[in-house]
Amino acid sequence: MNSFQEPSYGIYHDLWINKSIQDVFQAISESKELIHWWPKECSGNAQLGAIYNLYFSPEYNWFGKVVKFQENKSFHIKMTDSDEDWNPTSFGFDLSNDGGKTKVNFWHTGWPACNDHFKRSSFCWAILLQGLKNYLEKGIIIPFEERE
Repeated sequence: MNSFQEPSYGIYHDLWINKSIQDVFQAISESKELIHWWPKECSGNAQLGAIYNLYFSPEYNWFGKVVKFQENKSFHIKMTDSDEDWNPTSFGFDLSNDGGKTKVNFWHTGWPACNDHFKRSSFCWAILLQGLKNYLEKGIIIPFEERE
């Protein structure tokens, strides 16, 4: 029996947002809030087992399942129908209070290769998370067409 396991790759970002943990949790888990900083359109209920539709374009009309939901603490999604690189992945947000700010531990793991799509996604997540921060702290909504 071969115990060799193919490597997988992960994206990790930490950021601090000067808003309540409740406001941050709502922005990362509610469909009506997600569209202000990530997908063009979104549907799904903020609850364990819910299916989210993350629509970016007709070619990028993806689905994921909520696999962990702890209100104001953790929100994790396992991709279920996306593209070849994203399908084996999961991403999540783990929140904590840190000196009056909300610390966001973001991760996106299970990438099958450190390829161009992985590298671009890592860059895009950094930009999108900055967009989340600016949305919550300053009310700035970057038009979808201008998001990375």
